[in-house]
Amino acid sequence: MYSRVVTGAVAGIESILATVEVDASKGMPGFEMVGQLNNEVREARERVRVALKNASIDIPPMRITVSISPAEIKKEGASYDLPIAIGVLVSLGMIPEEGIRNTLIIGELGLNGEVRTVKGVLPIVRKAKLEKISRCIVPLANVREGAIIDGIEIIGVANLSETIEYLREVEERKTQRITPAIQTGMNDCEELDIDVDFADINGQAAVKRAVEVAASGFHHILMIGPPGAGKTMIAKRIPTILPDLSMEESLEVSTIYSVAGQLDDKRALITKRPFLDPHHTISMQALAGGGRIPRPGIISLAHRGVLFLDELPEFRRSTLEILRQPLEDKRIHIARTYGSFVYPADFMLIAAMNPCPCGYYPDRNKCTCSESEVKKYLSRISGPIMDRIDVMTEAPKVDIRQLSVKMHNESSSEIRGRVLEARERQKYRYSNTRYQFNAELGAGDIMKYCPLGTKEQKMMEEAFDKMNLSARSYHKIIKVARTIADLDNAENINTSHLSEAICYRMNDSVYHR
Repeated sequence: MYSRVVTGAVAGIESILATVEVDASKGMPGFEMVGQLNNEVREARERVRVALKNASIDIPPMRITVSISPAEIKKEGASYDLPIAIGVLVSLGMIPEEGIRNTLIIGELGLNGEVRTVKGVLPIVRKAKLEKISRCIVPLANVREGAIIDGIEIIGVANLSETIEYLREVEERKTQRITPAIQTGMNDCEELDIDVDFADINGQAAVKRAVEVAASGFHHILMIGPPGAGKTMIAKRIPTILPDLSMEESLEVSTIYSVAGQLDDKRALITKRPFLDPHHTISMQALAGGGRIPRPGIISLAHRGVLFLDELPEFRRSTLEILRQPLEDKRIHIARTYGSFVYPADFMLIAAMNPCPCGYYPDRNKCTCSESEVKKYLSRISGPIMDRIDVMTEAPKVDIRQLSVKMHNESSSEIRGRVLEARERQKYRYSNTRYQFNAELGAGDIMKYCPLGTKEQKMMEEAFDKMNLSARSYHKIIKVARTIADLDNAENINTSHLSEAICYRMNDSVYHR
């Protein structure tokens, strides 16, 4: 007898519907599987056989053939276990064909029949809804993740026996049956808020201003200063002044985390912008993503959020060079034997560094580094990477008098209010375009959205010559000036806005030689 079970697969961060076809016929007993399967999927026949035995299901000696399509997609992982087991039972007549009609099934099986969590449930359920599937059977641990998608019934199952019992029920009784496996209204998940605030930071007014500008226009920022100046403290508080993700953005980010296997029953929907701070020893693959079967890396997990690179020159140069494409294109392309994938990587880069190995350059009263040591240290960051950073600011050593007294500092909520207002102006300006923020403006649209008056144009020409700016740096100054004008609620960019924006590139010539 022939059976057909709908399941799902993930390719990159996209999902496709896959089909598990099972044929049980008389002949030499055997269990064959085809369909461009890796070893994990091939091993499913043993997991399925033992799981069925431990569920007290006897499989008669028959020739069983399993085919998983589409054939052009390389199948990997153990998520096909449950649909294979159900397909075998339907082909043997132990589950009625009506029980799996218009139903998607996904899950890994333990030898004891337990249905274990799998990756990529969220994008698979989204795809199932688009394809008019009415019901999805998923592992109980993934049920909150699947229930984020409205308009489709999500059934969570804990083990194989429970799944079989459910599918054997007539349709009228399925909705009446009381079982802890049926979950609804589970889309209210939230991460814990970080207990930090800009009010905690004394001094560093110039750095906080630069951060506010960067956050308002989603600009990349580099903080340069000696150890203990508060660079890391400031960076960790940047998420507190950013707006929450929209529902569409939440689904984007949650999909990436689902594919990476970083969603669970306690965090099914991500509504706060991610904050990733990898150690400088991170490998290229971990940062960019990849592997034998590609998975999203750190820069994709930081999508729509913040990527913080502390001690920037300590990262391997080859690792930093990976950032070139995503900083410019907001995505990263990974090609492997099993296929070519594009992962989103639209993040705000926050970087911090010491000005030299000892940390005190250019203060020669404290700095013990030779000129060659300073030059070698700074050369670890290439010009193209520095060119892609919009805002550079110095974080000087904090005066002891600022630390020893209680000061009234602006809170994160106050700064966030101004950031949100500036972003609203950008939202209105770019309402009918592909842009969201000033930082995203292409070179061809800068003149349209950031026009300069005669005085302002003359100022930029002088800065271009004196600072030996690249075309990319020239455009970034104008985009930053546009953000400063938005914070100032100004219709047009004036010389004061440009002056501040130019100051954020002054350190380029001091520290990068």
